[in-house]
Amino acid sequence: MLKAIITLPMMVTIVLPSFLLYLTNWHLGNAQVWTVILGIICLIIGLCLVVSTVKLFLTIGNGTLAPWDPTQKLVVSGPYAYVRNPMITGVVLILLSESLIFYSLALCIWASVFACINIIYFILPEEPGLRKRFGKEYEEYCKNVPRIVPRLTPWKRTNS
Repeated sequence: MLKAIITLPMMVTIVLPSFLLYLTNWHLGNAQVWTVILGIICLIIGLCLVVSTVKLFLTIGNGTLAPWDPTQKLVVSGPYAYVRNPMITGVVLILLSESLIFYSLALCIWASVFACINIIYFILPEEPGLRKRFGKEYEEYCKNVPRIVPRLTPWKRTNS
């Protein structure tokens, strides 16, 4: 699990953004108070989503966020009852928070590129793989829980 956390989210949210700030010659003091406050709010929400989804992957899914150690059970509770990809939503919120806190267009572009790459990844290899692994259970989940924009109320699986 530690390998997955270091390899994936830390590279995306810490290493690459730091490199982008360095490349763009970012200077302290560019941000405004309102962008820092909004950034902190996004950061808190994003971190809560990432931590809760990683915990659900471990406790319910019997796996990790890494493709080399996927979950063994379909996780449909917690934030997954509202949207199919809350972990990536959390990571995108963290990236957006960094762009706001550091007042960096480069980080905002990185957040957008990361979101687009993941949407494509979900549609092309991930969802077909989940359909193959979890079958009708995943089909029912997809019919009831949106990919990107969360539901207003949590979906509850029916036992059929």
